[in-house]
Amino acid sequence: MENHSNSCCKAGTPDLHLEMRRAFAVLAGKWKLEILWLLDQRVHRFGELRRAIPGITQHMLTAQLRELEADGLVLRTVFAEVPPRVDYAITPKARALAPMMDALMAWWQTYYT
Repeated sequence: MENHSNSCCKAGTPDLHLEMRRAFAVLAGKWKLEILWLLDQRVHRFGELRRAIPGITQHMLTAQLRELEADGLVLRTVFAEVPPRVDYAITPKARALAPMMDALMAWWQTYYT
């Protein structure tokens, strides 16, 4: 990784450490990246996501989806049907993370498979 330690302290330059901490905070969460990866594949309903992620509880999935929605990374669409239907989709803002996800997959395949 490139060392940015000197650039963060000059007047008028962004604090890159602070910016990275903010980015990490948006993506932090045991399940968030997995949820985003699944939604990048296609639109899912809540139950589909729950079945696709072993070990996640209903409460945790709900909390993670709400946080992702609040951060503008997931779009929740409620349909006026009986029974009610709710779809979850990835937003363009989240889709912009694709290069990072591709790099993460390449890193994994290089060093762990």
